[in-house]
Amino acid sequence: MRITASSTRLTDLWSRLGRHEFALLTAVLAVAGGLLGFALLADEVREGDTRSFDHTVMLALRTTSDLSDPIGPPWVEEMARDLTSLGSVTVLTLVSVAVTGFLILHRRHGAAVLVLTAVFGGMLLSTLLKAGFERPRPDLVPHAVMVFTKSFPSGHAMLSAVIYLTLGALLARVQPDRRIKAYLLILAILLTVTIGISRVYLGVHWPTDVLAGWCVGATWAMLCWLTASWLQRRGHVERDIGEPGRLE
Repeated sequence: MRITASSTRLTDLWSRLGRHEFALLTAVLAVAGGLLGFALLADEVREGDTRSFDHTVMLALRTTSDLSDPIGPPWVEEMARDLTSLGSVTVLTLVSVAVTGFLILHRRHGAAVLVLTAVFGGMLLSTLLKAGFERPRPDLVPHAVMVFTKSFPSGHAMLSAVIYLTLGALLARVQPDRRIKAYLLILAILLTVTIGISRVYLGVHWPTDVLAGWCVGATWAMLCWLTASWLQRRGHVERDIGEPGRLE
């Protein structure tokens, strides 16, 4: 009887280790892929090899007879402006503060600190990359919204990936319900993709700016997920919101 119980425990332990190793390997490969994708895009942009692709995509989103007019009825353009504002620094900061307050109220102080570190670290990274590349904004079509910074990588695409994917991943880590985990992650991905597309539609970013922003932002979010996972296994970041002192 004791031998059977011990065997069962060993089997369960081996199974859990296997799942952790697979998740870790997948995350590491995702980080490597994101960094490689950004490096390749940056090199192509510096060489000017993305010009044809950027022009083709941007012109496809404009009325042929009037390049100042994005395709679709006027309400679509207005909707794009509303959606793109979800990736602004103001909105992203408010979202981050709100989520941090939520975690603090649930006594998840470790998770709250991790969220703030991930968010402001991502903002700093975005600023440094823009300053390093200094790619001019698109001049192919008129801009449908005001812009004040350089073009590569897209700050809205990158920061929305940094904030929404990071928050989605971290909040999923502290949720016991699998359906809520899936909902948070899917919502984060949809927001990130929609905001990035809106930047090209409004003529303020080249498509490669947005692709690069997604690569860096998703990579940063994955690194934050790995950090959260590592800290949770050591008891420094909480897991289930519904059970204050419980660590799996």
